[in-house]
Amino acid sequence: MTQRIEQLRDWLQHAADLGETSLTPASEDASFRRYFRVHHAGGTAIAVDAPPEHEDSRPFVHVARALRAIGLNVPEILAVDYDLGFLLVGDLGETLYLDILDEASAERLYGDALDALLVLQASAPEVPGGLPPYDRRRLLDELALFPAWFLDRHLDRPPGAVERTELEAAFEVLVASALEQPQVAVHRDYHSRNLMRVEVDNPGILDFQDAVIGPVTYDPVSLLRDCYVRWPRERVESWALGYHARALQAGVLRERDEARFLRWFDLMGLQRHLKVLGIFARLWHRDGKPGYLDDLPRVLDYAIEVAADYPELGALHRLLAELPPLEGRALAVDR
Repeated sequence: MTQRIEQLRDWLQHAADLGETSLTPASEDASFRRYFRVHHAGGTAIAVDAPPEHEDSRPFVHVARALRAIGLNVPEILAVDYDLGFLLVGDLGETLYLDILDEASAERLYGDALDALLVLQASAPEVPGGLPPYDRRRLLDELALFPAWFLDRHLDRPPGAVERTELEAAFEVLVASALEQPQVAVHRDYHSRNLMRVEVDNPGILDFQDAVIGPVTYDPVSLLRDCYVRWPRERVESWALGYHARALQAGVLRERDEARFLRWFDLMGLQRHLKVLGIFARLWHRDGKPGYLDDLPRVLDYAIEVAADYPELGALHRLLAELPPLEGRALAVDR
């Protein structure tokens, strides 16, 4: 690891005319990427260590340039070496949405985030080769993480034959709902850990390299039913309908059907939360990253709450509601 950091230091000296620099850890994420804040005479930048045997940095660079071209505040690409797996990008600061969201700030912060999201959805960023589709196969592959990693590996409760059939039927409901929605550019991880509070052109947007063309409600529900912070359901639905009205004005949506929109919103969130239960469990059992385990109860509670509202998901709701309690399960509202 020390050798890798020395490689990064050496690359920075050759790739950017920054003069004397020092590095401090900035953050890590659920991938193999690591981030370092580069301090230099002119200010700061972010160095990204993305080992090429594990990470392809091209999507990050391509999407970053496309999003900046439509006016979104994402890091500027300052230097890149795909072979070494190093990037130097602009620094959006240290203030995560997650760290400052409260009753006083929520309306303003979510308003800025939804405005930026509408720019993304209405502007169709031009990425080389186009953004991949969030198609049926991808949606089902993600849902398969739930029984494989959460039920079987994490809870040691593999579903039986009848439950597998019931899960497949529920998954078909979720996928059908996703595919019938208007398809737009989707960030795919639009939430409080990937949004930065900045003074100009708020928010700063991170972790966009997995962008796709997919369901219009995917990013709004990622933001408003965040895996890391929870708000009362009535408030979330109010924000969602406010977004719905603005999306109509922007031409992102064309039909004024609030009930159908809220169904799309609910079922898209359920698909995402089932996937996330599998991903968070996999991060621990496969990758040795325990940092997301404390968020599992909140995500499971979201899934139980939404599944209970849809009779066609009755079998899924029973399965979820009968699971053994998770340690530290968060049943209360967190904000």
